[in-house]
Amino acid sequence: MPLSKRDAKGQYLFDLLCHHLNLLEKDYFGIRFVDPDKQRHWLEFTKSVVKQMRAQPPFTMCFRVKFYPTDPAALKEEITRYLVFLQIKRDLYHGRLLCKTSDAALLAAYILQASPGWKEVLQAVGPMAGSIPPAPPRGSAAASACAGSTPPRQQKPCTRGLTFMFTSSMEYSFSVLFPRCSGQTPATSELNFLRKAQTLETYGVDPHPCKDVSGNAAFLAFTPFGFVVLQGNKRVHFIKWNEVTKMKFEGKTFYLYVSQKEEKKIVLTYFAPTPEACKHLWKCGIENQAFYKLEKSSQVRTVSSSNLFFKGSRFRYSGRVAKEVMESSAKIKREPPEIHRAGLVPSRSCPSITHGPRLSSVPRTRRRAVHISIMEASAMMLHTALGTRSRQAEQVNKFVLSVLRLLLVTVGLLFVLLLLLIVLTESDLDTAFFRDIRQTPEFEQFHYQYFCPLRRWFACKVRAVVSLLIDT
Repeated sequence: MPLSKRDAKGQYLFDLLCHHLNLLEKDYFGIRFVDPDKQRHWLEFTKSVVKQMRAQPPFTMCFRVKFYPTDPAALKEEITRYLVFLQIKRDLYHGRLLCKTSDAALLAAYILQASPGWKEVLQAVGPMAGSIPPAPPRGSAAASACAGSTPPRQQKPCTRGLTFMFTSSMEYSFSVLFPRCSGQTPATSELNFLRKAQTLETYGVDPHPCKDVSGNAAFLAFTPFGFVVLQGNKRVHFIKWNEVTKMKFEGKTFYLYVSQKEEKKIVLTYFAPTPEACKHLWKCGIENQAFYKLEKSSQVRTVSSSNLFFKGSRFRYSGRVAKEVMESSAKIKREPPEIHRAGLVPSRSCPSITHGPRLSSVPRTRRRAVHISIMEASAMMLHTALGTRSRQAEQVNKFVLSVLRLLLVTVGLLFVLLLLLIVLTESDLDTAFFRDIRQTPEFEQFHYQYFCPLRRWFACKVRAVVSLLIDT
């Protein structure tokens, strides 16, 4: 997507994208990019797009859900629910939305029902019934497996599609649940999908890899309801937003200050892989707490990452809070934009029915066609091509900064020499070092021929200025 303004800020790019999507409930979304060091970042709307990028243009960015709605089924417009549905479906495929087998089968049934053309795809790749055993009798061991808590086996997506590997227990559950979902419209299936996903513990989780104080691997995440720590696919900590009193980081170390009932105060400490990852974790925490906890955006304050007397990062959330967003959504009155959902496409790279059908959707608004690809897990890829003028501006800025650094170093050295000269000529310090310098012929000549006349001239000028001020 060409960016017409060279110094455009992130808000301009985000508004441009939402305008093309005909999206009004846009506060839940954001633009994500990855720097050359493979560190993820959210595009800050108050800063220039170019200055946030460390790579050379064209830039690649992804449209993502940044703040998961507390109740996604209560979103005002279908286009918003559809985009959130795509994001949560991506979370399910990538293993972020953990659930037991029966829940995974139900979500898979909703996904299939929400995709037009699924019947034709099943006919093309082979009858589903041929690869799924019949439903077991109630009370049997196989039926008990359908309701087990073992999460479904998942594998990485194909190059251009998403795959899902069924276990035998999931196949049984799917064979029972899918007929119950038949006949639903895509919008209804998506709505039911959102309602079910919302009830899961890891709904809205965007994991940050860390280690605890014992060196054990962990994932930290922020959800609509609070702070979450995951270890071994299990939630080991859940702290509500109103219990979080402070977040800060120093280098790779992230601190979370918690105040619970009965005035119990604890500090959770975790270690990120890099300082940049820790800073990103801290920023995400600040934004999520402001969005979900505060009553209005006027309560947002600038937060510092360090103590008062030490230099640290300063950051401020710049958007609206959840309560304001919901109040604004309630006032939307327009004809709902039309959504065209693409059907399922069999995957060329993963043709086996065991690996599941390949899913892709391309929604379009009524007025403008916009491709929202979920072949890369519903990522909207923005290619921002900036010309040579931006690179030249960066080179000029680097040159100016180099000159300023050299000037500051030179001024600093001159200041140090001046202080040394004053100590030599005016102080009464009689150390061996100073005595040897004062007794040299060169210093005596400089002192009597240059320094003393200059001092008398300067003192005369000061007295003249003082007398002039007294007279006036």
